[in-house]
Amino acid sequence: MDFLDLIQKRQSDRKYTGRPVEKEKIERCLEAARLAPSASNSQPWTFVVVDEPGLKAKVAAKTIGPLKTFNNFVPQAPVIVAMVMEKPKVITEVGGRIKKKEYPLMDIGIAAEHFCLQATEEGLGTCMLGWFDERAVKSLLNVPEKKTIPLLITLGYTPEDYKHRKKIRKPFEKAVKWNSY
Repeated sequence: MDFLDLIQKRQSDRKYTGRPVEKEKIERCLEAARLAPSASNSQPWTFVVVDEPGLKAKVAAKTIGPLKTFNNFVPQAPVIVAMVMEKPKVITEVGGRIKKKEYPLMDIGIAAEHFCLQATEEGLGTCMLGWFDERAVKSLLNVPEKKTIPLLITLGYTPEDYKHRKKIRKPFEKAVKWNSY
């Protein structure tokens, strides 16, 4: 598959069949994420794969929004991956303070997208989640209190009749400037 075609195909999927995902496919997605670039090669991440059904159901329950109006698809996904942010290298931390930038968050985003693109290549659907009860999820997954989980990613097979949505983006001319804003 051409890379731009892969990008067009990747979307936030909110419907899953519940069919188990082969461990080899999960591992390839994790390897793609692990190989992502990061500031000063800090690799400020640990990936916690949640595929044990009982634990996965408990984590999924902590993602449902108020009034059960969003993320109610999460229990369908057979896998949830928690992206735990680790302490970066000292040089990255110092540079981030000087430049007032959170490099580890950028790095987590890059790794997450690598994961999702590889999942798409594997014929799997994903959805990155920012809304969840982080304290509860950390407790369920035994993540140390001082660490954060910026993202969860659902992973699974989508139904054959699940619609691929056309990407709606700003026109190229509005999103791109050459040599000056």
